[in-house]
Amino acid sequence: MSTNEQTPLESFLEHKADTSMQCGNYSIDIPKPKEGEQYRFHFDAVACIGCHCCEVACNEQNGNEADIKWRRVGETQSGIFPNVKNHFNSMSCNHCIEPECLIGCPTNSYIKFDNGIVFHDDDSCIGCQYCTWNCPYEVPVFNADRGIVTKCHMCHEKLDVGQTPACVQACPSGAIAIEIVNVKEWLEVDMANQGIAPNLPDIDITKPTTRYTINETADMTPADAHIIKPNHSEWPLVFMTVLTQISFGGFAALVLGEFINLLGFELAAPSLWMIIAVFLPAAIGLPLSALHLGRPILAYTAMKNIKTSWLSREALALGLYAGGLTLLIALFFFEVSQGFRFIIELGVLALGTYGIYAQSMIYRIKARPSWNKKETTKIFFYVSYIGLLLISLILVLNEQFTTAGVVLPFALFIAYFQYEEFKKQKDFYVNLDEKTKNFYQLNKTKILYETHFDKHTDFRARSLYVGALGLPLFAMLLLASGNYSTTVLVLTLSLIISFSSEIVSRLLFYKTAVAQGLAGNFFAGNQR
Repeated sequence: MSTNEQTPLESFLEHKADTSMQCGNYSIDIPKPKEGEQYRFHFDAVACIGCHCCEVACNEQNGNEADIKWRRVGETQSGIFPNVKNHFNSMSCNHCIEPECLIGCPTNSYIKFDNGIVFHDDDSCIGCQYCTWNCPYEVPVFNADRGIVTKCHMCHEKLDVGQTPACVQACPSGAIAIEIVNVKEWLEVDMANQGIAPNLPDIDITKPTTRYTINETADMTPADAHIIKPNHSEWPLVFMTVLTQISFGGFAALVLGEFINLLGFELAAPSLWMIIAVFLPAAIGLPLSALHLGRPILAYTAMKNIKTSWLSREALALGLYAGGLTLLIALFFFEVSQGFRFIIELGVLALGTYGIYAQSMIYRIKARPSWNKKETTKIFFYVSYIGLLLISLILVLNEQFTTAGVVLPFALFIAYFQYEEFKKQKDFYVNLDEKTKNFYQLNKTKILYETHFDKHTDFRARSLYVGALGLPLFAMLLLASGNYSTTVLVLTLSLIISFSSEIVSRLLFYKTAVAQGLAGNFFAGNQR
C-alpha cells in the first residue's frame, strides 16, 4: 500500500477533524454559554441513518432500562411505492425556552439551569406524570420502578467538565451535536426556519431550541400512523374527578337552598345529613387521586407550585373545599346560626367552583388536542347534576317533597346541557375535516371512539338519555302525583345509571386522548 493511501478509518478520522464532528470524541471543544445564550442540540436529518445508537448510548450512560428512553428515534416515510424514502428524527429533550413540563409541575421538580438545560430533580418528584401530558414532545418518561418521572439532562455533568454527551459521542454519522444559541436571536429570527421539522408540534407551545438540518419537507407519513391504541385508563383520576364534581353540584344546591330559605321562602333548609352526603364523595375521591401517583406518600407536596401549575391550584382549592365541608359539618352539628353558616358556605362554594375550574384546566393543554377545548370545562361542571339528584333523593327520604320538586328541575336542566355537550362532541368527530388543526391526532381519537369503544359510546348515549333525563322527569311526575315510595326507587335508579354514564364518559376521556409527540415513535417505551 502506498504511504499516500489512507485506510477507511484514517479517512473518516481526517474527515471528522476537518468538519469538527463531535461524534466519537470523549471531549468537546465548546465555550460555556454567556448571558442570553444556552446549550442546544443540533440534529442533522440528512446524516442520520436510523441506527438507534444514540438511544442505546443514552440508556447505557444513565443506567436506564430498555423501556425508559430519554432519546428516541422516530421514523417517517415519503413517496409512493416503489419510490419510498425513509426519514429519521432523533429526539431527546428540546430544552425549551418556555418548557411546559416546568410550568405545569406541581412540585417544582423542574429547573432550568443558567446554561439553558432543563433539569429534573428526582428527589422532589411525586410521580404525578402531569409533565408527561404537558410536554408536546412526550419527552419525560415515567419510571414505574422508581415511582418518578425522568428525562434527558444533556449529560450536564459531562458537559461541565468538557466531555461529550453520550448520544453525541455514539452517533456514527455525526448527526447529533451540541451548540450554543443566542436565545433572543433564535426566538426572533431563526426558530421559525431552523427549529421546525415535519410532523412535529407547533413550536410556539414551548419554543424548543433544537436546530434541524433537513433536505426535504415534502409530505411525510409517520411510520406508526397505522398504529392506534388506547391510552392509559387512569382509574384513580376517573373516580376522583367525577366524585368531586358530584360533591360540588350537591353542595351548590344546598347553598342555593340556604339562600332561598334566608329570603323567607318556606322550603327545607340544608341539614347535617345533607352536608355529610355531599362531603362523602369528595372525601372518597380526593384520596383516590393519590393512587395515581408514583410516590403517594408525598402527595401533600403537590401544592408547591401555585404560581403556574393548575394541578397545584386544584389540589389546594379542593383540599380547602373538603376542609370547609368538614367545618360545616361541625357548624350544623352544633346548630350555629344560619346567617354565620351561610357566610362560610359562600366561601366554601367559591373554593369548590375554583377547584373544579382548575381541575378542568389541568387537561386543557395543547399537547393533547382532544382535551384542549372549552367543552372540557363545561363537561366537568355539568357532572354536578348528579349532586342535585342526590340532594333530591335525600329530600324525598326526609319527606321534604315540595323542596325536592324545586331541586329536580334544576338537576334536569343541567343534565340536558350535559347531554347537549355529548351530542356536540359526537357531531365534531363525525364532521371532522382534514383541514382541522391537529387532524392527525383528532382523527385517531375519532377512530378509537368509533371502533375500540363503540359499545362504550353507545352506552354513554343511552344512559344519559335514560338516567339523566328520562328517569328524573318520571320522578317529577311521581312526586307531583304523591307516589313517594316509587319516587325514591326511580331516583335511586337514576343516580346509579347517571353515575355509571359519567364514569364511562370520563374513562373514554382518558383512553381516547392522543398526544402530539414524536412522529413514527415505534419504540416509545414508557412515554404516555
